[in-house]
Amino acid sequence: MKKILLTIAATLVAELIVFLIIVGTGLSGALYNVSTLSPDPGFLRWIFSSTSGNSVKYRANGIKVPSLTDSSMIAEGFDHYNDMCVTCHAGPGLEKSEAGLGLYPQAPNLARSAKQLPPQYLFWVIKNGIKSTGMPGFAKTHSDSKIWAMVAFLEKMKNMTPQDYAAMEKANTSMGNMNMNMKMSHHEH
Repeated sequence: MKKILLTIAATLVAELIVFLIIVGTGLSGALYNVSTLSPDPGFLRWIFSSTSGNSVKYRANGIKVPSLTDSSMIAEGFDHYNDMCVTCHAGPGLEKSEAGLGLYPQAPNLARSAKQLPPQYLFWVIKNGIKSTGMPGFAKTHSDSKIWAMVAFLEKMKNMTPQDYAAMEKANTSMGNMNMNMKMSHHEH
């Protein structure tokens, strides 16, 4: 038994040494292409996707979801989504921008994929981000209430048509113009 344990330990130490040599000498650069234009092999995609999904599920477990039906909360969430997220995640009737298309892994089209995600998962991802995906964590710049507003909008977007999204965008533009006019006239006095 002692001989088996020593063999296993020696094998693990040898594998660690080989791994450190590959990474430390730059040989890893020849073995793994970090270019976003070179997709990962299937088994690596599965490992990254499974690990990410399981991590979010574990960490989002127990997050208490507030009411997400307030129209002003949804409108605030739309403002944030339309300003910061639509570029990579698209929207109903919208395509991803050129920058969004250049991401690897691709950001999910939330107009379609958010339907399968519970609100607490969406909250956790928006708040914390996902490493090595281009998804930033907004906890440093957004309060929990602003993040919940984005989640409220995503919940609404689950059943939104392209026409609904365009109407919200038009209302947002009109409101923005009205606020700008009010600020300008306020400065004149």
